[in-house]
Amino acid sequence: MNICIILAAGEGTRMKSKNSKVLHKLMNKSMIEYVLNASDSVNVGKKIIIAGKNKNDLENILSDTDVIIKEQKIGKEYPYGTGYAVSLALDEIDNNDNVLILTGDTPLIKGQTLKEFMDFHNKNNNIATVLTANIEDPTGYGRIIKDHNGNLIKIVEHKDCTEEELKIKEFNSGFIVINGKALKNSINKLDQDNIQGEMYLTDIFEIIREEGDKISTFLIDDVEEVYGINSKLQLSIAQEVLRKRINSYHMSNGVIMENPNNIFIEDSVIIGKDSEIRSGVRITGNTIIGEDCLIYGDTVIDNTKIGNNVTIKSSTIENSEIGDGTDIGPYAHIRPNSKLGKNIHIGNFVEVKNSNIDNGTKAGHLAYIGDGDLGKDVNIACGVIFANYDGKFKHRTRIGDNAFIGSNVNLVAPLTVEKKGYVAAGSTITKDVREGELSVERAEQRNISGWVKKKEERDSRK
Repeated sequence: MNICIILAAGEGTRMKSKNSKVLHKLMNKSMIEYVLNASDSVNVGKKIIIAGKNKNDLENILSDTDVIIKEQKIGKEYPYGTGYAVSLALDEIDNNDNVLILTGDTPLIKGQTLKEFMDFHNKNNNIATVLTANIEDPTGYGRIIKDHNGNLIKIVEHKDCTEEELKIKEFNSGFIVINGKALKNSINKLDQDNIQGEMYLTDIFEIIREEGDKISTFLIDDVEEVYGINSKLQLSIAQEVLRKRINSYHMSNGVIMENPNNIFIEDSVIIGKDSEIRSGVRITGNTIIGEDCLIYGDTVIDNTKIGNNVTIKSSTIENSEIGDGTDIGPYAHIRPNSKLGKNIHIGNFVEVKNSNIDNGTKAGHLAYIGDGDLGKDVNIACGVIFANYDGKFKHRTRIGDNAFIGSNVNLVAPLTVEKKGYVAAGSTITKDVREGELSVERAEQRNISGWVKKKEERDSRK
């Protein structure tokens, strides 16, 4: 069985945060979730996270994830270091297991890379394999020490390197695949005889080599995949890498992006071919966007299903459904639980909340549609308000097909306007409107002759 151990006990003091390092988010998902997701590519049978003081936080965040979380306690009575951290998981490992050891602060690792890493290990019948990369400035990383045949001799941590070893560019990523029995045997032989006084996990390779077992390195070209995050600056850099990776994926699948450097799309989003996303757009959650859509301006879309040929201009849409051919914005707000049909127009400064709107209906500007059920080809004019709240309860307004609601109308729910019902501008409607009726509710207009002259005479006396 494949076992995965993720080291996540580091406090991350350089993050300057009260929150655990591995729970900091990139593209709205925590670092450790990226690592867990990548590990799925190697068919892991058991996932073990080594936590520190962040154990409770990890349990809360990962409550829906099948993981075992063990706490690495800190104190004079406890050893310190990565070797001790891994030792806490030994009771979960059988001798014949392949153990994949990862670090929780490397969210850029790809699942495909881990699969190739594991396949290489198995194909070469290695006892242990280390994933490595080359970098111009490997400061802080353990160096890969090899013999003249290119075989791994040992890994030396940066602070323990000699002057010659510091010149080596190939470094230890912290990712290891190792046989379960070899891991158990070598961990039990570790000591703390080094400058840091820690149990280095990397010391197991000298032990394994001395016993004549085969150790290899797996060198990857993309050093960004093993980029460790220890500060808010590095977090920002990693997020930029992820953003570019996601946007490149969509463009390679037929999505048009005007300025991909200024578009934010989470990795859970699906976008159809020939849709165009322009600068400033933010798309998050489990959003699905169809084909041939145009989305631009400061638009935010979250957890929404959008059909084909939809245009959205500088608007916010949350937890809703938008049908084919619909046009939204600018500056519209589609709030949760709204369902818009086909060929609908929602114009500037229109807010829709918890409403169902059928095909062909139009609300051009400056309206509030809350808790409404609107039929086909309804016209909602400027300034219409669905007065849905009585101070304690929400009530629904139902409007039939081909109804016409004039400007500056208040519809006081609960209320029904039947099909082809008309409501005159400026009315406040509290009673149902039957089919084919015109409803007018406003004071009779009065034109007062001579009023202005009287006002001017009065004002002149002051």
